[in-house]
Amino acid sequence: MKYLIASDIHGSASCCRKLLSHFSEMGCDYLVLLGDILYHGPRNQLPDGYDPKIVVELLNPLSQRIIACRGNCDAEVDQMVLKFPLMSDYTCIADDGVRFFCTHGHVYSPERADGSFAVEGSMLPQLYGISAVFYGHTHIQVLEKNKAGVLVCNPGSVSLPKGGSPAGFALYENRQVMLFDMAGTKLAVSDKLN
Repeated sequence: MKYLIASDIHGSASCCRKLLSHFSEMGCDYLVLLGDILYHGPRNQLPDGYDPKIVVELLNPLSQRIIACRGNCDAEVDQMVLKFPLMSDYTCIADDGVRFFCTHGHVYSPERADGSFAVEGSMLPQLYGISAVFYGHTHIQVLEKNKAGVLVCNPGSVSLPKGGSPAGFALYENRQVMLFDMAGTKLAVSDKLN
């Protein structure tokens, strides 16, 4: 399977169109959305092409191919208009023996030095057999292994990159994760996952 993994669209119809163009051109099977889909949030500027209603219209036809989790800017009212489940704080995906933990990053964070996850100040139960963690929230691309040997990937933000990071997304295929910018340029590739 081929998964396009993206986060933090924040209601940008123009960026969502670009993302879906990459999804189609790259022949992806599933689109994994790591939250903050429709609303820009009170701490962010309005992204270019801000039109949450159009984002809904663009994503809903792909609802059977979208796996999503809730971001800090997503709300129950968003679930009323989106035709795919959005309100879980995380989701797990298994592909050919490789297991992913996908979250936005505001509740579950892969920031602990020992490779475990912080959950609002407490620990998430041990996730055995996880090969990769995907999270968003920071709007900064990351692709590295933590001390526990788990691949940690943040695809960055599709619409509002921060900290000098490019706007971008990630792709998983054949046990590897790749980071791309929104022009479709490959920026980094992981080692093969076990």
